[in-house]
Amino acid sequence: MPGAALTRRVRFAATHRYHRPDWDDIRNHATFGACAAAEPHGHDYTCDVTIAGDVEPATGMVADLGVLDRVLAQEVVGRLDGRCVNDALPEFAPGRRIPTCEELAHVIAVRVADALAHAGARARVASVRVAEDDTLWATWTTGG
Repeated sequence: MPGAALTRRVRFAATHRYHRPDWDDIRNHATFGACAAAEPHGHDYTCDVTIAGDVEPATGMVADLGVLDRVLAQEVVGRLDGRCVNDALPEFAPGRRIPTCEELAHVIAVRVADALAHAGARARVASVRVAEDDTLWATWTTGG
């Protein structure tokens, strides 16, 4: 059966701060600009998750859309909406990853892939696109 890709878009509002505790304030500001300010700033994010796989002959779908929606509600919107990314996901705690669009797309891809596998979905995460607004986004593409 031919393969296909399916993309679901979710939205969430969250804040973030770019800061490396091993750098002084001067270096943080020189590297991250206003994103290094002591107070986090916010965005209305858009997140597109694309899954791919074989089309199930009995349903005509790559994956059960209800399962995908539950996973996105739990792993993306439920964890991030109304929160600070640095606090909401341990991957972005102080001294860990910087919550850029690139890194956020990567972490979301891993979390969604794990949750889909745990739910028994056969489709794989092909890509995750995270946009802070309509002028800045990053896409994480999985290899496989």
